[in-house]
Amino acid sequence: MSQHNIEEEIEEIAGGEFERVAVPQSKLKSWKSFLGMYAGEHAAGTEFVIGPLFLTTGVSAFDLIVGLLLGNLLAVLSWRFLTAEIAVKYRLTLYYQLEKICGKNLVTGYNLANGILFCFLAGSMITVSATAVGIPFNMEMPKLTDTMPNGMTWVIIVIFLGAVISLIASKGYETVSKAANWMSPVIVMAFLACGVVALNQLGVNSLSEFWDIWGEGSEPFPGQIKYTFWHVVIWSWFANAAMHVGMSDLSVFRFAKKASSGWTTAAGMYVGHYMAWIAAALLYAVYLKSPEAQAFLSNGEAPTVAPGPLANNAIGVFGILAVVLAGWTTANPTIYRAGLAFQAIVPKLSTFWVTIIAGTLATIAGLFPAFAMKLLGFVALYGFILAPFGAIIVFEHLFHKQAGIVKNYAEVANLKFNKAVFFAWAISFGLFYFISVQFDVFLSFVTLPAWLLCGVLFLVFSKQIQKR
Repeated sequence: MSQHNIEEEIEEIAGGEFERVAVPQSKLKSWKSFLGMYAGEHAAGTEFVIGPLFLTTGVSAFDLIVGLLLGNLLAVLSWRFLTAEIAVKYRLTLYYQLEKICGKNLVTGYNLANGILFCFLAGSMITVSATAVGIPFNMEMPKLTDTMPNGMTWVIIVIFLGAVISLIASKGYETVSKAANWMSPVIVMAFLACGVVALNQLGVNSLSEFWDIWGEGSEPFPGQIKYTFWHVVIWSWFANAAMHVGMSDLSVFRFAKKASSGWTTAAGMYVGHYMAWIAAALLYAVYLKSPEAQAFLSNGEAPTVAPGPLANNAIGVFGILAVVLAGWTTANPTIYRAGLAFQAIVPKLSTFWVTIIAGTLATIAGLFPAFAMKLLGFVALYGFILAPFGAIIVFEHLFHKQAGIVKNYAEVANLKFNKAVFFAWAISFGLFYFISVQFDVFLSFVTLPAWLLCGVLFLVFSKQIQKR
């Protein structure tokens, strides 16, 4: 059988997405494919929420602008030198890679948690798009403190958007990538336009006046915590902890020809997590001067953070369109990743159907505004839970020889449940979550210590278990 026929047979077995085999050479993609996807995914719906939320924490100009520069650089380096390097070496999904190390039963629990958390994140992006679609219908916008759906119009719009987004994601990586490539330039232009218009509305004519928008910072809004320079740096580094140090993007970069494709994440970080966050924060700064926002503040409440009206106020219909597309470009690859997580649990189900299931869960989550309105805290928790599992892969890859342990031990020893992995994660998660809660430590501050401890404990426990 020729190599081409073998690859076609593999693809047919894997449902077209190579979920349980290495991606063959003929299916590898150039860096351009990833550039569009990362620019689209990270100049996206979350940015319309996160930018304004930074202002609610009372952050200063220096802390925001310089802190984001450093934090996003650390994120790019994590993708390039950890995720992409390991992805192109093995070319396996995160879920199949973990199964070889953890065993089928243990990784099933991980995949379930991972898939559900991805669905919640995608759901928050459906919420973002809904705030734009609802404008022509005079829909009541969710407040910062809202948890439940606020009306039937909201429910109908969210369900419609969720169905469309799920169908796009169900078509596989190729379609997700093409959608991102098409949408991302429009979204980037919209963010830039929003920032320029907002500066004009704020009467900014010089760098010093721009700096004065945040100045030395302020007291946080009701219900928010105060962010300092290190809050901004560490949070922006670990905003995507599950994807880079948590190794979730092994599933994406396994298609890359070279590990250098990892540098394309800089497009997402500095166009999305820098320019777009600041542009969205400027939109909110304009809104805070409005009588409506001042009325909220005078009553001791945080003003509404609704991306649709904020963008509409700046650039009209183009702003509404940009918010809708921005929600799509985040939700699409997130639902795709969730589908892969669920498929690892039920491999007999096709990629199409597991993605539809993931999209349905995301749509249900999107009905509840709390996931979007509490996005800073949710993203920190999500990374903290999942990132330590990435340390298992990284530490085994880098140190298995020095530690004297067998790689992919669960596969080699036919284990269904690798106790070394479970106890390493449980101890690191439990210890640092307790520290965060008991001593009121910002959760993102303990993500890196938990990740490092999990990796070290995994090596120690693996050594002892494999000896026995």
